[in-house]
Amino acid sequence: MTSTAPQPKPTTDAWGIDASWLDALDEEHTVAEATIARLRQVIGTPPEDLLDRVPIVARPGDALEVDAADVECEDGETRHVDGELPEDFPLGYHRLRTPDGRERRLIVSPGRCWLPEGWRGWGWAVQLYATRGRDSWGIGDLGDLRTVRGFAQDQGAGFVLVNPLHAVAPTPGQEASPYLPATRRFRNPLYLRIADVPGADAVDVEADAGRALNDGELIDRDAVWALKRRVLQRVFDAGTDEQAFRDWWWFQGQPLMDWATWCALADQHGPDWHSWPRELQDPRGAAVRDFAAARDREIAFHAWLQWLLDVQLRAATEGITVIQDLPIGVAGGGADAWAWQDVLAQGVSVGAPPDAFNSHGQDWGSPPLVPWRLQAADYEPFVQSIRATMAGAGGLRVDHVMGLFRLWWVPSDGSAADGAYVRYPYEDMLDIVALESHRAQAIVVGEDLGTVEAGVREAMAEHGILSYKLLWFEDDEPARWPAEAMAAVTTHDLPTIPGLWTGSDLAEQREHGLGTDQELERGRASLLEHLGKVPKKATPAKAVTAAYKRLAGAPCTLLSATLDDALAEERRPNMPGADDRPNWCLPLPVPTEELAAQPGVQSVAQVLANGLQPAAKRSTKAKQATKG
Repeated sequence: MTSTAPQPKPTTDAWGIDASWLDALDEEHTVAEATIARLRQVIGTPPEDLLDRVPIVARPGDALEVDAADVECEDGETRHVDGELPEDFPLGYHRLRTPDGRERRLIVSPGRCWLPEGWRGWGWAVQLYATRGRDSWGIGDLGDLRTVRGFAQDQGAGFVLVNPLHAVAPTPGQEASPYLPATRRFRNPLYLRIADVPGADAVDVEADAGRALNDGELIDRDAVWALKRRVLQRVFDAGTDEQAFRDWWWFQGQPLMDWATWCALADQHGPDWHSWPRELQDPRGAAVRDFAAARDREIAFHAWLQWLLDVQLRAATEGITVIQDLPIGVAGGGADAWAWQDVLAQGVSVGAPPDAFNSHGQDWGSPPLVPWRLQAADYEPFVQSIRATMAGAGGLRVDHVMGLFRLWWVPSDGSAADGAYVRYPYEDMLDIVALESHRAQAIVVGEDLGTVEAGVREAMAEHGILSYKLLWFEDDEPARWPAEAMAAVTTHDLPTIPGLWTGSDLAEQREHGLGTDQELERGRASLLEHLGKVPKKATPAKAVTAAYKRLAGAPCTLLSATLDDALAEERRPNMPGADDRPNWCLPLPVPTEELAAQPGVQSVAQVLANGLQPAAKRSTKAKQATKG
């Protein structure tokens, strides 16, 4: 197969480190020798026989790098292959054994993600934590997602896009950012609707105290979790018919056991495994086994929470595609980093080089996977993260999809500007995404905003991964955007339309010192140009309608609108760099139950629904409206 994706350049060394990089203006920068030496030390030298042990990732009909082998398929069948895979070879994760006794994983992928032919849809982008209803307990939950799903279906929406729902440590000091979870495999119990928990009707659930948390101007995750955990523990201790839970737990295997054990250890020793007693830092050590045996009920509690989340999420997403967000990484002290510490790099974190939006670069705080160690682990950490995030919903948005090709590594003893790009086996990883998409029948969107090197979007297209187009960033008219994309006006990190239009977002940026007046004014003027011709005295609601009318002209597969825009919310969910701002803690101004009746919500829904209609049908309706 010939790929148009980026190939490692001559300046890429044997460790996968690029000696130089291009910024958004195509200016080349050379990486310091000290940085390269440090990253080589962190990456280490792979074993000499690595290439004989790493998985073979192929597609039916592909030639193999082995002449003859027996393949034990997932279903237990054994098939013999001679040099290539038959066209009818089953997709999946198999074991390949050569006559000389070597064994490797064989991953057979369809090569393209699942996408219904000819299907298009519009939908709502929702920060679920912000979408509080009257029966919520201070934070939007899966009951609220069920409500959003209901009115979205009534409006004709085809999908809902939600923020990452992944879990954080079960301790005080709850992490607010959905993009720095403790795990990418399990979900956050904060999103449980207590009233829907089996057995909740038999105990005191403190519902009045829970609903009172909605009175706060901000989302107080610590207060919410303290109350929800106390009530959930009460329900668990009261005992219910656990057979369904136990059956589910058995099928989850070691990953859930690792997660639940880490939670119980975090309850006792804190949320960062690096600070635990040394003997407990090894997830496969005798001390952890002894701990698990002595704390089986505590571990069962944390596993039970995940079962509840699985049940409630499936109920909330029934009948509509819910696109879940996959963060670029996890917290270095969290559960995934503990379980996979031999695969993750120590002493570095993921970030971004200096660019037009941040002259100092960015450090996102997540430890990266070491490419060769990921291969040696049969890609299992990546497989599990993709599969778990797709599960039960039908869609996946890959945050910073360029990270499947290369990641900016930042040494812990330097600044974000002192980093370098490290390359990944992107073809294998894209094929794995396609396989998991095919199995889950999940649409995949890649967040390819910012500096994107040549070939990345072509590789995404080859694998059926939708690109991401923003009205704020594109110079072309929406009508000229590609069909293989999700189209939106803004994101959680950028101004809402009302905030941009009124200038309140600019004022807030100025308040937090995020640039000079000249820089900020220039940035606002640039974004305003993308709104098109909107009268200067137009209300924020009129500006919102105008923006989404422009967006509706895009031929993209998916058209996305934010509830923040539809409700004329001027504050964006997150303002990068403003660490003293209540990022990720701002609730929507309207209860979930009242969203569908809001004029702005109705208006935006109608605009996008009209945009999906064939041009001839739109023209006919317009003529009829004119005659009327």
